[in-house]
Amino acid sequence: MMKKLTVGLLALCVAVSVEAQSDIWRSDSLQEVVVTGTGTQHLLKSAPVQTEVITRKMLRNYGGKSLEDILSGLSASFGFSQDDMGSQIQMNGLGNDYVLILIDGKRIHGDVGGQNDLSLIDPQNIEKIEIVKGASSALYGSDAIAGVINIITKKHNEGLLAENSTLIGSYGDVRQHNGFGLAIGKVKSYSNFQLQHSDGWQNTATEDPRQTEFLITDSKNMTVNRHTNWQVSERLTYEPTKNLELYAEGSTYWKRIYRPSGKYPAVDVKTYDMEYRNQSVAAGGKWKLNKTDQVTLDLNWDRHAYYYYYTAITLTDGFDPNGKFTPYYPYFPDDEELQSDQRRTMAHLKGIITLPYGNRLSAGVEWRYDYLKAPMRVKNGKAKDHTEAAYVQDEWHYSFSEQVGANITAGLRMNHNGQFGWHLTPKVSGMLSLGENVCLRANWSQGFKTPTPKEQRYRYVKYMNATYLYLGNENLKPQTSNYYSMSAEYNWKGLNMTVTGYLNRLDDMITLVTIPNTQAPAEYIVTYDPRKTRQYQNLETAETKGVDVSIRYRLNGEWMMGASYSYLDTDAKKYDSTHEKLVDVVIDGTAHHKGSWFATWSHPFRSGYQLGVGIYGRMSSTRYYQINGNGKGYQTWRFSTNHEFPLSNKLLLQAEAGIDNIFNYVDRTYHGLHLGTTTPGRTVYARLTVRLTNGKKLRFSNNNKFNSKSNENEQE
Repeated sequence: MMKKLTVGLLALCVAVSVEAQSDIWRSDSLQEVVVTGTGTQHLLKSAPVQTEVITRKMLRNYGGKSLEDILSGLSASFGFSQDDMGSQIQMNGLGNDYVLILIDGKRIHGDVGGQNDLSLIDPQNIEKIEIVKGASSALYGSDAIAGVINIITKKHNEGLLAENSTLIGSYGDVRQHNGFGLAIGKVKSYSNFQLQHSDGWQNTATEDPRQTEFLITDSKNMTVNRHTNWQVSERLTYEPTKNLELYAEGSTYWKRIYRPSGKYPAVDVKTYDMEYRNQSVAAGGKWKLNKTDQVTLDLNWDRHAYYYYYTAITLTDGFDPNGKFTPYYPYFPDDEELQSDQRRTMAHLKGIITLPYGNRLSAGVEWRYDYLKAPMRVKNGKAKDHTEAAYVQDEWHYSFSEQVGANITAGLRMNHNGQFGWHLTPKVSGMLSLGENVCLRANWSQGFKTPTPKEQRYRYVKYMNATYLYLGNENLKPQTSNYYSMSAEYNWKGLNMTVTGYLNRLDDMITLVTIPNTQAPAEYIVTYDPRKTRQYQNLETAETKGVDVSIRYRLNGEWMMGASYSYLDTDAKKYDSTHEKLVDVVIDGTAHHKGSWFATWSHPFRSGYQLGVGIYGRMSSTRYYQINGNGKGYQTWRFSTNHEFPLSNKLLLQAEAGIDNIFNYVDRTYHGLHLGTTTPGRTVYARLTVRLTNGKKLRFSNNNKFNSKSNENEQE
């Protein structure tokens, strides 16, 4: 343990960072506005809850193809693993189930198999990303134990806007974005279309020899399968008065994953593809009482459906046309079989009121109803749950002098769940500003998360070289956590330094644990004869702790450079009833060391043309897992260029091109085992964007002579 801490402390002393604690390069850049930490607007320099910001400028320079690409490339706190079910995200040691992802403050919907389909988010429509680490359940409720990622989308205020962006890259990578905006009087509309396609790739054709009867070196299993998805969305806003805004929005999403079939039964023979269909509608409004106070109402309904789309005749458990369960029911090509249909309805009413003596009060009520239909994956085929909550938060600010000020934020949430009753979740955070250069922050917050219907009633058999049985557990208890953090931030001219230490202690953490087959229901063991059985269980104790450090420097108006480092250690224990003792359990996906670094140069020419060049790198040490081996440590580098051509004050042209994984690193670990990274090796990409408007707010960057001032708070 001391050796690990020593390594972490040494790394703190030498780390240089691009971690997006803030995109601060000179004093006026501290005017960035953030909202996620407290649910209210604060300048970044005075935000009482530590917030990372990935700004528009960082997004443009990096040229990320997806949200996974952006987060892993620009922050050391994240790790990703990708498979057919979606993106497995890990944030400071905790996985998908503990990371709350928001779009403009609203929950993303689309959880399948414990993973998030982040392709629901169009990277070309992201204005910035705000990241708050640690438990935020007092403000956001369940799922916010590891932290919150809030995707802030672009606000289109032009009278008429038409934009097209097309990216083409290696392995058949195609990313298409189209937007059309229209503002007529008090009505505004923005329509968005995005399409993503990849031919997929195979890092190895060799199967794990420990799980096959003979060595297989010509498997058809892909590292990432060929896939296509598209999404259409629409947002309408109406402002009957200058203080009232009403909105309605909706989207539909489709995704297909194409799985090639080989010749080895139970290894690479596949008889179905995977298909996803999402629908979402929302409505609400904002009533501004004055410059600081407001009332908001949001109503949401979301659906996420997941199907098997059969490509060959298949005998499997299913339902006949009359809905009767039939073992070995025959499915034919083009038949569909529903795997899960998740629906969620939410209502949220919130008010923000300024009180005397430097106080600002936030209060709200929420209602949520979840419905799950999964005939083949959940006991009894259906499950439902409901939650009601009320919360209150007070922010108190006091200035000791012009240079020294303090902020204390305290909140409390009363949560009621249909199965588990009432629970209180508090939080307290404090900030001390010592002039323009030094800021100290401290935070204590609790997290609370009830078991999901899937965790309680799951039953699923997975065939991957061997048979694995996954089971739910109806005896699960809710999870709680206590998160502690302290940070110090220093700014001087072009230098920004941040050090954060944290400890997240979880009680009754729910995770998949490998259990003896003798502890599983006998009928499953007789029917499937699994190699391993895994069940959702509560751990006795679990904690993640670590240090994030950042130092960045702006050499002048054109050069920026930095790097980030994150040290993580975890400890989890499960009571072994057979041997009557506590045993250590690995938190899947843990890596002790992660880092990222970059250097960029940009220059505007008198003609209006602007050139940007960037070099980026990231690394991770070994990632640890309970079964199927560990993921290898890796290091990758990226080179990107950005070119902007203002053809007029109404027409902009932007071109991007780059090389990812310059040194062609590929993880050739046998298929079926964990990879450190799924990258196929060196890839190239190019993107062309055209934006036309009749308004006066057209721009791509901050230095162009045709820039708008529509976003006064944007990072320069």
